[in-house]
Amino acid sequence: MSIHKLVRTAAVALCTAFAIAPLVSHAQNAKPGVLVSGDNLPTNIDPHQIFDVPMMLYSLNAYDNLYRYEGNPPKLEPWLAESHTVSTDGLTWEFKLRAGAKFHDGSDITAEDVVYSFRRVLAVGKAPSGAFKPVLKSENVTAPDKSTVRFVLDKAYAPFLSAIPIVAVVNPRLIKAQEKGDDWGQSWLASNAAGSGAYQLDPATYRPLERVDLKRFAGHFKGWGDNPKAPELVQILPTRETSTRVLGLLQGSVDLTDSYLPTDQVERIQKTAGVHIQKDTSMRVFTLRMNNKKAPFDNINARKCFAHAFNYDGFIKEILKGYAERNPAPMPNNLWGYPADVKGYDYDLKKAKEFCDKAKAEGAPIGRPIQIHIQSQLEQTNQAAQLLQSDLAQIGINLKIVSDTWANITTNTAKAETSPDLWVHWVSTYFVDPENWVGQMYDSQFHGTWKASSWYQNAKVDELLRKARTTVAQAERQPLYEEATRLIVADSPDIWVYNTVELRGVTNRVKGFRFSPVGSGGEMRWIQLQ
Repeated sequence: MSIHKLVRTAAVALCTAFAIAPLVSHAQNAKPGVLVSGDNLPTNIDPHQIFDVPMMLYSLNAYDNLYRYEGNPPKLEPWLAESHTVSTDGLTWEFKLRAGAKFHDGSDITAEDVVYSFRRVLAVGKAPSGAFKPVLKSENVTAPDKSTVRFVLDKAYAPFLSAIPIVAVVNPRLIKAQEKGDDWGQSWLASNAAGSGAYQLDPATYRPLERVDLKRFAGHFKGWGDNPKAPELVQILPTRETSTRVLGLLQGSVDLTDSYLPTDQVERIQKTAGVHIQKDTSMRVFTLRMNNKKAPFDNINARKCFAHAFNYDGFIKEILKGYAERNPAPMPNNLWGYPADVKGYDYDLKKAKEFCDKAKAEGAPIGRPIQIHIQSQLEQTNQAAQLLQSDLAQIGINLKIVSDTWANITTNTAKAETSPDLWVHWVSTYFVDPENWVGQMYDSQFHGTWKASSWYQNAKVDELLRKARTTVAQAERQPLYEEATRLIVADSPDIWVYNTVELRGVTNRVKGFRFSPVGSGGEMRWIQLQ
């Protein structure tokens, strides 16, 4: 399918949607005091097991952190901790807790609770632990007194403070009562809550991947005096199809869509009264991953063939209508450490064919059907796959599109042999440091995580990234990341398309929406419902 056919298909879908969608008054469906979000939900709700954008939305509301990112550009703000100190060698960090913060069960949050939370993250050993396991042992997280948490690192680790907000502080008294053997209560917390956040889970109505109800927590340490119109209840009710979410928005049963809207749905919202598009510059890189351990993508010429076969400008300008910015490297171009001189790959089918022929001559099985897995609920991943499929067909490559889910794909990326040939996703801002992107995507020690699912390995890149994370001064770290990024781009392990402008549909009764690239504006305590 050509890019023009893709655009025409989207237009037909848009017209059809208008024809069949009866619009009713927003007031008929909107519930006073209830905010309904159409965002996706994580596969379970244990913030120490899951580390993705849906979990960020949930945990920002149900849990608290020592520090938190606020604003755009994101800035670290004291949260449960009111301050911190660090030793001159960068090894010892101490955080002072604020007084008066309480868990949802009314118990005080103490330093021992924070110690338990970090030890649990390290013991569970899943996604949130990746930023800490290389430098922090469980026994080196301690509480000298009730309000002080001390971390002693094995070696200096520059991103440490930047990564602190990814750990949710949990209530050990609730979790320990539900432990089975040495599971740290994972089976229980997967469908229950043990937090202190501005909103509290209603476990009776929780349905995995389908529904979360969060009730306003009157005892939250931030209080509600500055925002008495904050939602009393936040409901997260995802649907399988983006068009269904948008229809709910237009009819008033949904207040916020997700922030992955395809252009046809953006235009649909813009033409409707009572709703609008919230547009925010983000730090989210759209990426097509190639499995570098699996033929043909263990061959650099095959990878460069695919890199030159993607129509970057066509995708951004025609399909996305310019709502994105070309980003030819695996790090947002608005972050320090991004090499300004990096060129990336251009769309050139002649070059793609030349690299294809070289790969074939070297024995790469580029003639076999190659699969690209898309996220079925996110239409833009399908549009990207269709565009690549169409252009590859012109040079004799058979690309098969496989409809899949985030949960299934990320589970399969735990092993090289089960990782897809290609898959499409975004790398969002979990913490603001190059470590969040190139550090965890291309250092081979992170193989087995979804972030490192291209299974790329380059000894020089490993060396540069490991040196960068143990060098304290940003001025010294920056050239290390720049050099590593240039080497990665030269090896072409993945296809990097754009840095995101996040587009979210919002009803006009929602006021005070605050966006941060960390969490994509998912913190609901600031919102006022008119």
